[in-house]
Amino acid sequence: MAGIKNWFYAIDVMSGWFPITIWALVAIGIVVLLICQSRGESRKRFLKQLGIGLLAGFIGLAVTYVCSDVFLLFGVSLGWPVIIAIGVGVFLFAFMVAAAVMTHGWLRVLAIVMIPVTLLATAVRVNEIYGEYQTMGSLFDYSPYPHISALNLSLSTISVREWNEQAVAKSRNTTQIPKSGKLVHVDIPNPKSGFKAREALVWLPPAAFAKHPPKLPVMVMFAGQPGSPTRFFTASNTVKVLSTFAAEHHGLAPIVVSPDQNTEATRNSLCADTTKWGKAETYLAQDVPDWIKANLPVNDKASQWTIGGFSQGGTCATQLAPNHPNIYGNVLAVDGEIAPTEGSVDHMVEAYFAGDKAAYERQVPQNAIRNNAPSKQLMILGAGARDGESVDNIRKIGDTARENGWTVFRFAVSNWGHDWHAVNAVFAVALPYLCERMGLGNANVQFPTDSEVKEIS
Repeated sequence: MAGIKNWFYAIDVMSGWFPITIWALVAIGIVVLLICQSRGESRKRFLKQLGIGLLAGFIGLAVTYVCSDVFLLFGVSLGWPVIIAIGVGVFLFAFMVAAAVMTHGWLRVLAIVMIPVTLLATAVRVNEIYGEYQTMGSLFDYSPYPHISALNLSLSTISVREWNEQAVAKSRNTTQIPKSGKLVHVDIPNPKSGFKAREALVWLPPAAFAKHPPKLPVMVMFAGQPGSPTRFFTASNTVKVLSTFAAEHHGLAPIVVSPDQNTEATRNSLCADTTKWGKAETYLAQDVPDWIKANLPVNDKASQWTIGGFSQGGTCATQLAPNHPNIYGNVLAVDGEIAPTEGSVDHMVEAYFAGDKAAYERQVPQNAIRNNAPSKQLMILGAGARDGESVDNIRKIGDTARENGWTVFRFAVSNWGHDWHAVNAVFAVALPYLCERMGLGNANVQFPTDSEVKEIS
């Protein structure tokens, strides 16, 4: 039974046999309905079904566009690939409903069966565009990783320089480490904040398992909202990129911690101390770093700590880092907002900050940067080129950071929008640079050239 469960959760919903099967079923259903209604009155019925589907699809396309790009009901534009996918999905759904009404016998049964299949096919296509869910397990936020208590981590650390010297000399300390890193989950305590966070996930590189591990850099990374700590790892390519780096650098790579910034998938804490959802900022800037420093083999210098994430998680990073420069020396954020957002500013001031507008304004990234200037921190910002609003956001935030002493890099990812594909492309370029900047390799490394990821001024 466990084997079947593991097989089911491991099914790739982005590529491979599953999405191909779903779309093949849709194609077969349409062809069968066409062939079996190709003559006489049946042909007229088929053309009516097709006409109803096309009309519904056009209306669905128009409504989706208005909701997405005119009224911005989702906070950001869905992007034309998603809008078109939804329009096609509405067409298929309406066509199958019309066929179910106008046909009889086994054709009606076929059309009825095809209705949920077309909905599933639409969902699969939209997910392919966003890259949000990679496997069946990620759909259910399945976390098969062991608890960190099952590991025997040593805090008897050495420097990275000593580690590299031992590795060259093939010391027992460096050779008896696992070949790959490990993901574990942990309930990070909240003594200072009382914030009711969900369990965090932690990725540990091979070097972390040595008897005398090196003092490793730290990355605190967030998924978006809706989302979860698990989602950051299951949707991103972070583990793959860091595993590759570790394999080429004697098992060295940053420890990556993905804590919960929102308490639930659909909540937005604004990553601030609020009267609505509790002290998220205190949790992320005090409780989480305190636990990391007390329990993991890490370097505690701010220059060795990066905070980042996607969408709302990226917004958190650009507001927390400038407000806590003694903790987070680097930012890696993709598709973040210009300010924490959950409704209008007036709504947030009243619902989250008990009418204290200054408390809200402190959380706006540009204000936080100015309020804590000058700074020598590093900021790497990315956005999908199709997400014009996010591109504009990283220009504005980056300009303010540069004006106040930060080192800033900004990247746009061609062919993608507000999605995990953009995140993965930026991370693949930025993570090796950050690793080496934080002392794990050549300190003079430059960003590699990439045909998809372009630096913007």
